[in-house]
Amino acid sequence: MGHNEDPPTSAQHDMSPRSTFEVAQQAIEFAKQAEKLSHQRMEDGSAAVAVQADFVTPQDPVIVTSDGNRLPGVPLHEAHRLNVLREELQGQPAEVEIKKGSEVQANVSNPAVHHHNREGGRKTLQLPEAQKDQNNGQSWQQASQGTLRHAMPPSHTHPLFPPLPLYGPPSLLRNIQCWFFRSTSFVLSMEFLGVIVLGSLFTSIPNYCKAMFLPGQEKKRPFYEQERQNAAIREEKEKDWDPTGIQRRLDVENESIVDEYPPTEGGKDPIICDVGYYARRVGLDVETFKVETEDGFIIELWHVYDPREHIPLDEASREKLGPTVFQEPTQRLGNSGKKRKFPVLLMHGLLQSSGAYCCNDDQSLAFWLCKSGFDVWLGNNRCGFKPKHVLLEYSDPRMWCWNIRQMGVFDLPALVSRVLHETGFKKLGLICHSQGTTQTLVALAKEQRPDLGEKLTVFCALAPAAYAGPLIGKMYFKFMRIISPGMFRLMFGIHAFIPLMMQMHALLDARLYGWLGYKVFSFLFDWTDERWDRGLRNRMFQFAPVYVSAESMRWWLGRECFARHKCILATRDVLRDEESQDESGSNEDESETSNERHQSGDQAHKTKQRRHIKGSTAWYNHQVPPFALWVCGDDHLVDGQRLLKRFEAGREPHVKVVHSKVIPEYQHLDVIWAMDAPSQVFREIREVLWKTCDVRDICRIPEGCDMVPQWEPAEAVATGASE
Repeated sequence: MGHNEDPPTSAQHDMSPRSTFEVAQQAIEFAKQAEKLSHQRMEDGSAAVAVQADFVTPQDPVIVTSDGNRLPGVPLHEAHRLNVLREELQGQPAEVEIKKGSEVQANVSNPAVHHHNREGGRKTLQLPEAQKDQNNGQSWQQASQGTLRHAMPPSHTHPLFPPLPLYGPPSLLRNIQCWFFRSTSFVLSMEFLGVIVLGSLFTSIPNYCKAMFLPGQEKKRPFYEQERQNAAIREEKEKDWDPTGIQRRLDVENESIVDEYPPTEGGKDPIICDVGYYARRVGLDVETFKVETEDGFIIELWHVYDPREHIPLDEASREKLGPTVFQEPTQRLGNSGKKRKFPVLLMHGLLQSSGAYCCNDDQSLAFWLCKSGFDVWLGNNRCGFKPKHVLLEYSDPRMWCWNIRQMGVFDLPALVSRVLHETGFKKLGLICHSQGTTQTLVALAKEQRPDLGEKLTVFCALAPAAYAGPLIGKMYFKFMRIISPGMFRLMFGIHAFIPLMMQMHALLDARLYGWLGYKVFSFLFDWTDERWDRGLRNRMFQFAPVYVSAESMRWWLGRECFARHKCILATRDVLRDEESQDESGSNEDESETSNERHQSGDQAHKTKQRRHIKGSTAWYNHQVPPFALWVCGDDHLVDGQRLLKRFEAGREPHVKVVHSKVIPEYQHLDVIWAMDAPSQVFREIREVLWKTCDVRDICRIPEGCDMVPQWEPAEAVATGASE
C-alpha cells in the first residue's frame, strides 16, 4: 500500500512540525514586539495592541493599534522590526496558539495570531493588510517601496533630530521611573523658576528707580500719546457699554449705529484667557475645531469669523475627523451673493498659543486680517492649554515624547488639512511667528514633509527662527546646554516642562499674572514693551505659557541640538563650510547675475558649478512655496538676517522670496504687538497674501488690495522676486 500513497504536497510539507514551530517562534517574537509598542500590557483585555508601524515620512513612524487608533512615533529600528515580523506572519496561513512553556498548537484556517496572557486567556492580534497612506496621493509607507522584509530603515537620523527615548506600556518599573522624575523635576525646576523670577525682579529695580526719580522718561516712549488716546477710547467704551443690548437695538432701528462691526461683548475687561471673548469685543466671533494628528494628538483650531456672514457649525461637525490628512476638500455652499474669502492659517511662537494674535483689539493681526477680507484660522500645537490624545493620559511619558520635529511633521499638516477641508480650497496662506516659523521650515525640508509646500500659496515668516541669536550665550541658557541629557531629565522631567507655570496661571490674579509673565519673559528673552500698548499688556500674557514637553525644550536648549549647532537644519561643521565658501566666492558672485548672458561657455560652466556647490546643502526642493520674511533688526533671540543672507547667497535655489523686510528698531515680538505693526507689517502681509493667491477670480478682494498685481512664478524665477 505504501506504493499507492500520494507523495507529500508542498502544503503538507509546510505544516511539518519544524515549520509549525518556526511559525510559533515568529508569533512569539511578534507578540513581544507588539506588546513593547502597545498602549497597555496585553494582560489588559481591552488593551489597544500595536499591529503595524505607518511611516508618515521615512523618519517618522507612528504605531497603528488593533482598534484603529494611533500612538506617537517610536525609534526607527523598533518600528521596522514590528513591520518585518508582521509581514513574516502575514505570509503564514496558520493560527498559532501559544500555551504555557514551549507547547504550541497550529490550525490551518485563520490568518490571525493568538497570544497567551497571564490569566490563561488568549489574545488575538489581527494583522490587517498594509494600509494605504493617503497623504496627497503619495505613499510614505516602507511597504509601498518594496516588501517590508527588505525595506530597511534609514541607516542614520539627522544629527539635529536624534531619536527620542522609547517608553513602553505602563509597568511597575516604568511607573516608579515616572514618579521619580516627576518628584525630582518638581523640586529642581521650581528652584530654577524661582531663580529666574527673582532675577527678573532684581533686574527691574533700575527701571523702577528711573521711573520714580525721572518721571518724564515715560513720555519719551515712541507711542506714548497714541497709547493715552487708546486708553481714553477704551474707558469711554466701557462706560457706554449697555449689557442688556437695548441701546444697540435702538441704534440699529434708528439707523444711527456707526460701528461696522458692532461688538457683542463690552464693559470693563476682566482679562481672561478666551479668544472668543476678545473677538466679540470687536464685533467678530470664534468657533473651535478639534483636529486629530496622524500620531493621535487632539489639537485645537480656532476659526475667526464675522457673525453677520457665517453661522457657526454645530459641535459634532467641529469634532476630529480622524488622522488622515490632505483629503480632497469638501465644498460647502456659502452666501451666494458674495465671493468667498481666501483662507489664512496663523501659527504661534514658543510657549504661546494663537491667542497672541487676538489681544490688541482691532489692531490684533487675526482680527485685522478678518476685517480686511480674509478667512482667518488660528492653529495651536499639541498639548497647548488642554493636553489630549486619543489613547494616552497626561501622566504617560509617551504623551510628552516629542519636539519641534513632530510639531512640524504632524501638527502643521493636520491643521492645514482641516482648514482646506472646511473651506474647500486647495491651498491657503500661512503666517507664522518665531517657533511657528521653525516648525514650518523643518516641515518643508526635503528630508521631512516637502509635500506640505504644495498646499501653501505663500509662507509669511515673522521673526523667522532658523538661526540662533546672541541670547543663546546667556548664563541661564548656557547652564541648560552644559548639563547632560540625563541631568536635564532629572531637573525638568520627562513630562511637561515646568507645569507649575500653568498652575500659577489658574491661581494668581490675572493682572498679577500678566505683570509677572511680562517680567519673566522679558528677562529671559531680552525684549521690552517700548513699542506696545501697555494698557493691553496683561492680556498678552494670558495666552502664555502653554504646556510644552520637556523634550521639546531640550531640543531648543539642550547640549545636542539647536543650542549647540545654532541652526535648525544644519550642523556647526556644515555652517562653517558654507561661510568659508561664501567668503571665497563673494567677489565672483557679485556680478554673476548681470553678466551671465555675456559669459563664455567656460565662464557659464563655472557659474553653474558654483551654484551647484552652493545648492548642494539646500534644505528645500521644488515643492517649497514662495517665502515672505519680516525680520526684527533688534532681535537678540534669533538671527533672521542670517536666513536672508542664505537666500541671497543662492543656497536655496528653489526658494523664491517674494518679499523681505528688515525693521531695524523692532524686537522679537514687535512684529505682532507693536503699535505701528499694522502699518509696518500687517499691510504688507495683506498685499503678499493677495499677490500670491492663485484663485483670485473666486475670492473677495481684500480691503486695500484693488491695485495689487498677481505674482507670476515664471517671472519670479527669472528675477529672484525679492523686494
